[in-house]
Amino acid sequence: MTHTVAEIEIDRQTDALVGEWLTLREVGDSLGLDLKRVKQLLRDHKLLGVQRAAGLCVPAAFISDGQPLKGLNSTLTVLADSGLDNVEALRWLFTEDESLPGTPVQALTQHRLKEINRRAQALAL
Repeated sequence: MTHTVAEIEIDRQTDALVGEWLTLREVGDSLGLDLKRVKQLLRDHKLLGVQRAAGLCVPAAFISDGQPLKGLNSTLTVLADSGLDNVEALRWLFTEDESLPGTPVQALTQHRLKEINRRAQALAL
């Protein structure tokens, strides 16, 4: 089930998997954008945010070189199309996979988008 950004609350296990988080203001500072534009990135599924104690936050790993992580948008779309909600998508992106090795989000930082999207598509089968 897809939720609006404000409805999603992260569980402790997923929170621990992700590790480092950024508030929306910190995301804006990292990207050189105002808060309105950051919220638009969330609505456009170029970033994924969840509610934490500090408010709405985005995994720090989703920001690379002053930009949203390359390929993240398409991977988030594939994961949603495969039936994963946002918390399940975060869990999948940040869970170690010995066959990669590492996590899918680490593979994205290594520009292995096609491989990750193929794996994400396989989740729907």
